Order: sequence, then C-alpha cells, then structure tokens
Amino acid sequence: MKAVKRNILLNPGPSTTTDTVKYAQVVPDICPREAEFAGLMKNLREDLVKIVHGDPAVYTAVLFCGSGTMNIDVCLNSLLPAGRTVLVVNNGAYSTRAVEICRAYGLPHIDLRFPVDEQPDLALVEQTLREHPEIALVHTTHNETGTGLLNPIREIGALAHRYGAVFTVDTTSTYAMRPIDVNRDNIDFCMASAQKGLMSFTGLSFVIGRRELIEQSADYPMRSYYCNLFLQYDNFEKTGEMHFTPPVQTIYATLQALKEYWAEGEEGKWARHTRVFEAICKGLDELGFRQVIRPEWRAGLVASVRYPNDPNWSFQAVHDGCYRRGFTIYPGKITGADTFRLCALGAIDAPDIEAFFRALREVLGELGVKVPVQY
Repeated sequence: MKAVKRNILLNPGPSTTTDTVKYAQVVPDICPREAEFAGLMKNLREDLVKIVHGDPAVYTAVLFCGSGTMNIDVCLNSLLPAGRTVLVVNNGAYSTRAVEICRAYGLPHIDLRFPVDEQPDLALVEQTLREHPEIALVHTTHNETGTGLLNPIREIGALAHRYGAVFTVDTTSTYAMRPIDVNRDNIDFCMASAQKGLMSFTGLSFVIGRRELIEQSADYPMRSYYCNLFLQYDNFEKTGEMHFTPPVQTIYATLQALKEYWAEGEEGKWARHTRVFEAICKGLDELGFRQVIRPEWRAGLVASVRYPNDPNWSFQAVHDGCYRRGFTIYPGKITGADTFRLCALGAIDAPDIEAFFRALREVLGELGVKVPVQY
C-alpha cells in the first residue's frame, strides 16, 4: 500500500484519516441493493449503537446520505407531533442552525438563547419547560463546535424527561471521541457523521435513537420525504437497505474506521484526543494566545482563539503559511468576534501538534507578528 501525503487537519472535520481507511474505498464495484451490501450496513448500524452504549433492543441507528446538518433536520422535522413545540437550548452557531431549521419548516419553537461563551442556566431551562407544557422536543448541542463549549446534556436531558419531552442532542463533534452513554446521559436521539470522530469520509450521517419513539413518529406530520426518520428506519427494517442510494465508498471506509475505533478502544481514543487538546492549549499559552472558553467549560476538542491585537496579524496569511507546511487551521464561528479554531479531531497525536506550533512560530516570524502575542 503506497503511503498518501499526510496533512494535519486542525479544522472541525473532515479529519485527518489513516491510509488504511483511505484505501478501504478501493473495492470491486457493487450494486448497493445486493444482500451482501445490506449485510455490511446491518453490521455498521449495530456498531454505531454500541459506541454510545445503547441496548440494541431499545436503540437503533438510521443511516442517511448527507452531512451532519441533515441529522438535525431529520430529528426536528420528524419527531415533533402536530400542535406541539420544540425548545432549542441555544448558546452557539450549531444550536442556532437548529433554530433556522425550525423556521424553515415552520415548526413552533422557542429559541432559548444564552451567551455563546457560557453554559446554559438550567433553572431557566426548567422554568421554560414548566411554563410551556406544549414543548414535546428539547434540542441542544453537546460540543458547540464554533467555540468548544461543553453543554451539560445529562442535566438538560433529565429536565426534558421530567416534563415529558423527547431529548435530541447534536453530538456531531463528540461522537466516538468524548465518551457518551445514551442511558446515563438521558439521550433519546444523538447524531453524527462519518468524517468526524469516526475518522472516515464525508457523505454518511446517522441518527441513533429509541425505536419506540421512531415508530410513534409514523403518525406525526410528514414534513419531508427524503429526510423523514420513520421512512428511512422502516425501509431498513423491511429491506436492510437505505431508502435511496447510499454513499457506497464512504460506507466501506467507515467499516474500516470502526475496526480501528474498536482496536484503539473508547478510553484509549479519548485519552489520545485529550493529549492532543492539552498540547494545543499548551502551545497557545506559550505563544500568549487567549481562548474564548474558560477551562472548566471546554469540551476538550475545540480551542476557539481570539485574534491578537497586532497590525501584522492576518488570519488568511497565517492560514496560508501553515497550509504550505501541511497544517490546516480554521476560522472562528462567533458572530461579532474575530477568532480562529484548532481542533483535536482525527488520526493525530501530541507530536503532530508540537510540529504544528513550530510551523506556526515560523509563520508568525515571517509576518512580523510579535511573540508572545499582544492583546
């Protein structure tokens, strides 16, 4: 197997992949309606449930062809009964995306906003649930990827259940990285896409949720055809296949990525991501950069960094200099704030981060940015 040029992606997905995952896509052509391929998807769905410690009699995985945003769309449009309301606990760009999806479908919703650099006020969440018995679905984001803020999903889920609501969580940037237990974390539905924590490729997304609730949703208004959770689930249960054409090569790559996930293990993989994040924080501290999120609220996967106050600083120039050296950094996603992000995703480890900061120092020197940086 010929080695592929290795780039270190510090963006929040797609992530750096292993060559074995890359080459897993090179297989004989197959019609995805063959029983052989349906068997591969059955194994894949079972493994996706195991990663979050779900009981396969209670939870199932439903696969879709699309990006992570499709999962939010699917859950919100499919799981809301007629005449009921969605509560979005919103403190970042990705929860805001859920609000935009509610608006696009005309779904009754409450946009409960909190500052993007703070965890939500649980007392206010409970007050909202108490005052609005029409709420049937509560949605939030586990790791707000725009900032790296960790939300208290276990506590929010407990509140949702106390008031009779279904709890859906966008775990796109924590799934298969930060350990998740759907029972202990009070999760009815979580979601991700293959190019993030599984370290596979784009094109495959999946929702993991309670079978009983999916089956109940068959009686809810059908607001989308392609993105309807029950229709896709029902097709899998009856035929073992996706309702529409699946991303064949991405599924082969993801099966290999799952083998590598199990070989590394949940604890080992989270320990590696933690090493990477600690190396990122150390490198930023040594250069004088300031992060947006206070240490105790960080998810341990995304560092959101404020631009320094230096006339020679240019994010685009820094990005381009790092990119030429094999490292990709990513702009921020905080409205009204100048930030960039460094992410601890993918098949990387602490030495890759140490190499990145050597490259970053070179780039800052070439641009004439003072180190340590100034604010």
